[in-house]
Amino acid sequence: MGIREDIKTVFEKDPAARSTLEVLCCYPGLHAIWMHRVAHSLWNKDLLFLARLTSHISRALTGVEIHPGAKLGKRVFIDHGSGVVIGETAEVGDDVLIYMGVVLGGTALEKKKRHPTVENDAVLGSGAIVLGPITIGRGAKVGAGSVVVRSVPPEATVVGVPARIAGTPQPSAPSEQLDHNKLPDPVLTVISQVLDRMSRLEERLQAHEIAATAPVPVAVMTSEKTPLKKDEQIYSLLKDVIDPAVGVDIVNLGFVKEVIVNGTDVDVNLVLTTSACPMIEYFKNQVKRKVLSINGIENVTVNILDEPWKWDRTSRQASIKPAIK
Repeated sequence: MGIREDIKTVFEKDPAARSTLEVLCCYPGLHAIWMHRVAHSLWNKDLLFLARLTSHISRALTGVEIHPGAKLGKRVFIDHGSGVVIGETAEVGDDVLIYMGVVLGGTALEKKKRHPTVENDAVLGSGAIVLGPITIGRGAKVGAGSVVVRSVPPEATVVGVPARIAGTPQPSAPSEQLDHNKLPDPVLTVISQVLDRMSRLEERLQAHEIAATAPVPVAVMTSEKTPLKKDEQIYSLLKDVIDPAVGVDIVNLGFVKEVIVNGTDVDVNLVLTTSACPMIEYFKNQVKRKVLSINGIENVTVNILDEPWKWDRTSRQASIKPAIK
């Protein structure tokens, strides 16, 4: 646990680090870890008051409060550091990345193991609060602002209050540790599944109603009403595809940039708020199902366009596509 190893860790985990002198002088999280090693050594020698005094001085100088009884592994990096609190019986493994505002707190008054254990390679996002004698598994990621009160499996990602597992646990490359924008949203996932289920039930009900009330075929035209064109039918059906995040259909939101009909083939171009949108697969499946329900359509391709999303797209679409009555 040498100083050189600590400095190397800073360069690996913080792209803002530019020089060794800068790291030595301007990284309070690093200073807090060094002072904690002194305080922890005093604590193990039963010099409890001196250990707590050293910890208190470190807190005043760095803004990081680490109880001298806490155990920190190798290459732990506290980024920025302000507001970090690590309790007495907390255990932090090797190569753990901790952001500002993280709390490893206790939930009991008895003198026993009452603080979390964070295993190797875990990432704790800004403002994350981990409470109780629980375990954050190896390589797990805790989203910013999450409150964790249950143990987290290895390689899992948890988000929310209280924190819940999002997606399937899977290892991530070191370069992906900071991709907090790619954290999945478990609430949206559940809502999308409910909407998908509801859509399937509605389609089955409509098919049953059509079959039960099938008209008797006649040889003459019973209406002079002009049938809708396929693109108008498609826009009409896509109004049933609701964005779970806001409760508005994707046509009114402006997600549908254009619909291209070429015989039995249809291309639907969508522009979402981000290419990492957790609802992409839901939108694709819903759009395909709706469009394929139109007679004469055999193939549907849904394209996610990589371009800026604009709130005024709806008004532009209304001016170029035919009105739907």
